[in-house]
Amino acid sequence: MIDLRSDTVTKPGKEMLEAMIKAEVGDDVFREDPTINRLEKMGSELFGMEDALFCASGTMTNQIAINVHTKPGDEVICDKLAHIYYYEGGGISKNSGASVALLSGDRGRFTAADVEAAICPDDIHRPVTSLVAVENTVNKGGGAYWDYNELQKISILCREKNIPFHMDGARFFNAITETGETPEKYGKLFDSISICLSKGLGAPVGSLLLGSTDFIKRARRVRKVFGGGMRQAGFLAAAGIYALDNNIKRLGEDHRRAREIGKVLNRHPYVEEVIPVETNILIFKVSMNEKDFLLKLKDKGILATAFGPKTIRFVTHLDFTEEMLNRTEEMLKNIK
Repeated sequence: MIDLRSDTVTKPGKEMLEAMIKAEVGDDVFREDPTINRLEKMGSELFGMEDALFCASGTMTNQIAINVHTKPGDEVICDKLAHIYYYEGGGISKNSGASVALLSGDRGRFTAADVEAAICPDDIHRPVTSLVAVENTVNKGGGAYWDYNELQKISILCREKNIPFHMDGARFFNAITETGETPEKYGKLFDSISICLSKGLGAPVGSLLLGSTDFIKRARRVRKVFGGGMRQAGFLAAAGIYALDNNIKRLGEDHRRAREIGKVLNRHPYVEEVIPVETNILIFKVSMNEKDFLLKLKDKGILATAFGPKTIRFVTHLDFTEEMLNRTEEMLKNIK
């Protein structure tokens, strides 16, 4: 079975497993796990930020960041497609007691002018705008990545208004694979950054939260409250180190394969629209019920995800090989 449901379905290869088995571990709650300490230092240095915190998931790193940046009753500005709003179980309100101001951007990407218009005035009838958050790449936007210059404009505005700026960088390395920019450039724009190690990079578990020393100190306390102290998690951190060292440079292959599938889909009458393929996420609309189409795919040996009415998502990843690409293209041609 060819699994294109997500880039989270990957499994550690032989080399990553070997790195995990050989990891030196300790109790991370006591700050004594040397492999976690190494991963956190590696992440913070990569982005030119002061400190980092290893967590179980991108949802946890995002929710911790929101909790540190906001107070109950505050408001978070994000796009209506943002993962922190759409896919984190209402965590903004449940975990932090904050509300959201939703923007309607271009496939999840908005402008500095959009942000400025959404910032609440100093009015006792309105919530306090205490955070602006972006997602890069945008999952619901079909893997769309942000223009750095626009992020820079938003960052300048946030600093002028004294509002923290957070990036959900779950697929950040997919973005810079296309733009050619360095992580350090982004570290200068944001007050906090979340990066996922278990999506395109292929680690089995884990995300990093990056920020200032003071921010990470407060984030560590929130992680504890959220039940996120993982003790001897260096075995997992070792996979993250391996992923950062070895799996960033190969992301372009995932993007190429996604584009190849997009070209094939555009030639078939059962496909009504293919969203422009920018990275490793491919979203397309079909002329039939999405559940029926998923069954047709499964009958051909392909697993995918429904992404709305008559809408399907494919995600390419490091376990999706060239041979699987060829088989997928052939099977798509035979769907009636």
